[in-house]
Amino acid sequence: MPADAQGHAVPAASVDAGPGRATARPLPAFPGWARALGPGIVWMALAQGSGELVWWPYLVAKYGLTFLFLLVPACLLQFPLNVEIGRYTLLTGESVFRGFFRLSKGLGLFLWVLMTLSFLWFGAFASAGGTALAALTGFPAGWSARGQTLFWGYASIAGFTVALVSSGVVYRLIEAVMKVVAIVTVIGLVWACLSPEVLHALPSFLPAIVAPPGGAMPRPWDPGDATKLLTGITFAGLGGFWILLYSYWLLEKGTGMGTYRAHIHGASGGPAEPSEHGELTPEDSADGHATWIRWRRYLTADALVGIIGNLFTTLMTCLLAWALLFPKGLLPQDYDLAVVQARFFEVSWGPAGKLLFLLVAALFLTDTWLATVDGVSRMQADILRTVFPGSGATRQQWYWRCIAALTAITCVTMTLDAPGPLILLSAVIGFVGTVIFPVALFLLNYRHLPPRVPAWARPPLRFAVLLGVSFAAYLALALFYAASLAGWSFGG
Repeated sequence: MPADAQGHAVPAASVDAGPGRATARPLPAFPGWARALGPGIVWMALAQGSGELVWWPYLVAKYGLTFLFLLVPACLLQFPLNVEIGRYTLLTGESVFRGFFRLSKGLGLFLWVLMTLSFLWFGAFASAGGTALAALTGFPAGWSARGQTLFWGYASIAGFTVALVSSGVVYRLIEAVMKVVAIVTVIGLVWACLSPEVLHALPSFLPAIVAPPGGAMPRPWDPGDATKLLTGITFAGLGGFWILLYSYWLLEKGTGMGTYRAHIHGASGGPAEPSEHGELTPEDSADGHATWIRWRRYLTADALVGIIGNLFTTLMTCLLAWALLFPKGLLPQDYDLAVVQARFFEVSWGPAGKLLFLLVAALFLTDTWLATVDGVSRMQADILRTVFPGSGATRQQWYWRCIAALTAITCVTMTLDAPGPLILLSAVIGFVGTVIFPVALFLLNYRHLPPRVPAWARPPLRFAVLLGVSFAAYLALALFYAASLAGWSFGG
């Protein structure tokens, strides 16, 4: 029998629906919180890869607490998007990207092109992690900072690729790695924030979380930082096309109707993949209604695990930047993304502090490549099956072809510039998608889905209002960014 990502058997008869049909099936029972939680933790660990370690500390180190009040709203803006992405996946057993194609082939193709362009540069996260590993080891001795960074970037890519190829169910590997990253990161940052020097800065830091400090900015606004601010807000969580990966992790975890779907296995193979099938919908029954209430609560909690956990770690990195970097005027950038912070940690706590921070930074950044190459390959395989249904290739075959292609592409693109500019370029492209997603999700879940699901599974209008708030905020950010590029300025 087919099995979900946790190895639980599901009936073989429930994976044989014909192409293009919406088939009603019993909504699978909720397996319990311990088994179900996971995608939100993966989301949290992946979100820790850029905005938390790079751009928010950069903004705090350069402009003090001027922009800190934007952090909490920026994280919370993603909550309705996560819930609606998860809602569609749990109720249909389909990825949200396939849902976009159901809305409009033109929309799906447009977002596919943007997504592909956005992720061409995600190898920069491996090279950014390489900055920490290079400083941590000083190896290869005698090489330039750029050379050491690229060496460790390539080494981390090679190690993660071997792990993917040799894994069983790939998602289990991803979730296990990301859970370790999340735990080590939180522990390391909490330990760092307990330094007396950092605790001394806490009273001035806390009020700025809810309201901007009075007076002029410590430095005049640099219009060149508009992209960094945009990236910091967008990546205060998992912005751009990264947010769509949540749908694929829910599917691979086997949540809701996703229990009926096949899973990606290591290159050594796995059970035969069932034929392609259309949307699944839950059967209308009293038991189904009660089960959906449990799944709905789970979706809210799992999404909040990622968002609140990510907010907590971001606030800690901002506190560290306020206490340790801002007084010295140190800015993380180029091939010193993580090294700047580590240098000051070394002054405060000696070699142990430096080693701790570099370890946390390496985990922050290199795990981003692993989760992203897996998630993007899942998206590409899913879309390629949608666009080319007659290709004869299975989703698993497309997945491994995409893994090979993306590994080669990122190995090339990470040599083109320092990590920072490449991450910024990816963020700007992805931000176009971020503005579109609230509208597309509203049409998908509030127009396309209601006629296909029981009345008890239809989304409440209050979440539509939250989607509207997210759309208005992201549109305002886009207008601000356009104005900044046009030469406008603000502040002192």
